[in-house]
Amino acid sequence: MAAIASCRPTVLVFAGLDPSGGAGIAADVLAIAAQGAHALPIVTALTVQDNDRVFEVRAVDAALLLRQAQALTARMAIAAVKIGIPGSAANAAAIAQVIVQLRREQPGLPVVLDPVLTSGHGDVLGTGDAVLALAPLLAVATVIVPNEPEANRLTGSVDAAGQAATLQSRGCVNVLVTGGHGEGSSIINRWFGAAGEQQQWHWPRLPGEFHGSGCTLAAAISARLALRQTMPEALAAAQAYCHTALAQAYAVAPGQLMPQRLNSL
Repeated sequence: MAAIASCRPTVLVFAGLDPSGGAGIAADVLAIAAQGAHALPIVTALTVQDNDRVFEVRAVDAALLLRQAQALTARMAIAAVKIGIPGSAANAAAIAQVIVQLRREQPGLPVVLDPVLTSGHGDVLGTGDAVLALAPLLAVATVIVPNEPEANRLTGSVDAAGQAATLQSRGCVNVLVTGGHGEGSSIINRWFGAAGEQQQWHWPRLPGEFHGSGCTLAAAISARLALRQTMPEALAAAQAYCHTALAQAYAVAPGQLMPQRLNSL
């Protein structure tokens, strides 16, 4: 008798294509697979970039994005959604539409939003006003994972608690503000939960700069939620995985290092 194949939970992923293989869809697929889930990648934008700089971004057509999502959701059960750069306001609206439709059948479907506004060097990652384009996605996010500069740009506040309150008022249920862009020997990531929970994680700051670290963390969180871990469990496990991936990072060229996503559990 033939063995019955095991079924992995799927994560519907919306992100840009990074030809260097370090961020965006490439990072998401590897990070999600490393947790034991399966990524369903939908490309939101094509980019011209290397491991350090982004030179050009072209959003895909929103109608094509919708058709890709509809083909997948018509056949597969979606256990979580991960969103990176939408590429355009039209794409953001289309992604929000997909999530609203999915939640008619799955009200508790977890959605992880990585609000990538610029690259690590400040290069623009979409057309139009990136903050304005994120508005419909903020309203459907279960957890948003901004770094400190992104949280500041999204809210105008420099205080993590104030940033979280503002983002939650716009619809985000949980907020994890990451401290990798700060200074000092320790990185502090701060979680503000839906029911007023607060928790901090402290990680030793690693030497070097990394390409796609935010993508890696957000994708790992989405996979852990797809595996039905609680929010605190998913956040803790994903951060541990991400830290190990960065500690084992490797070089492909001068500049930012590539996280080792496959052997980091």
